[in-house]
Amino acid sequence: MIRSATLDDISEIRTMIRELAAYERAEEQARATGEQLREALFGEHPAAVALIAEDDGTGEVVGYALWFPRFSTWTGTRGMHLEDLYVRPHARGAGHGKALLAALAATCRRNGYDRFEWWVLAWNTPTIDFYKSLGVELLEEWKVCRLSGDPLRELAAQAPPVRTRAADPRERHARDPR
Repeated sequence: MIRSATLDDISEIRTMIRELAAYERAEEQARATGEQLREALFGEHPAAVALIAEDDGTGEVVGYALWFPRFSTWTGTRGMHLEDLYVRPHARGAGHGKALLAALAATCRRNGYDRFEWWVLAWNTPTIDFYKSLGVELLEEWKVCRLSGDPLRELAAQAPPVRTRAADPRERHARDPR
């Protein structure tokens, strides 16, 4: 069964995030706290949405998907960015990953999203093969760019002042997307 995450799922989601990070050989980078996840998923201005996969027989939480909206300047439409898709190893092959992706695809269709995008590690051949079996297009010509830590701080220190115009309620979202 696929269902929307609730506040009661925060601890389980945090645990699965760490499991995913361990699988991706980056466990030390999974630093999100329960409070950060609570705010991101259920706060006044949620940053993301999560779905939970449960085993139909036992009700055990076996996976999750976490996504957020994005916007394409090329199409002029919103889309979906899948941040995490994870199914616990003992539950893989039972259709939970496909069910999560199908639920997300249905959300895209319902919301009029033109694109549903995510990243996959180049060495994760089983997952890549699974995605290909669903008809996923791998965009080999694109590279992911990331600026964090000291380089982010150093570049931010070079930022010129950003002038804001007089407050016009019609322009609020251009300055503050909340």
